[in-house]
Amino acid sequence: MKKFAGLILLCGVLSTTVFASELLSSENFEVPPLPENQELLMLTLELAPGETSSPHRHNAHTYVYVLEGAVIMQVDGEDAVTLGAGEIFYENPDSIHTRSDNASTSESAKILVYMLKTIGQPTSIQVSL
Repeated sequence: MKKFAGLILLCGVLSTTVFASELLSSENFEVPPLPENQELLMLTLELAPGETSSPHRHNAHTYVYVLEGAVIMQVDGEDAVTLGAGEIFYENPDSIHTRSDNASTSESAKILVYMLKTIGQPTSIQVSL
């Protein structure tokens, strides 16, 4: 796996909601060099029991950190993976995010999403498969 330390440092500087000790114990990814027109977006999403998403893309380097519960993630052409609390999923800017599902039908799940994206661009765009 690649290094993620630069994003952890940046997130720690920009947000007090980052759980750096948990992130440091997870897998690391390398942050690509950023042009001046890039921004870091961080948001927390709660997925209701059984909640699923429709296919979409982010046009961003997207890192999903599972805070609570379990989620099923998949990008087009790859196998689905189930992630639990403390695990990270990476999606590159060219990926189509085919699945972002709560793995449980009885418990909610919470994820922290970091996106390195072009300033002014939407965070998500629906796509047809």
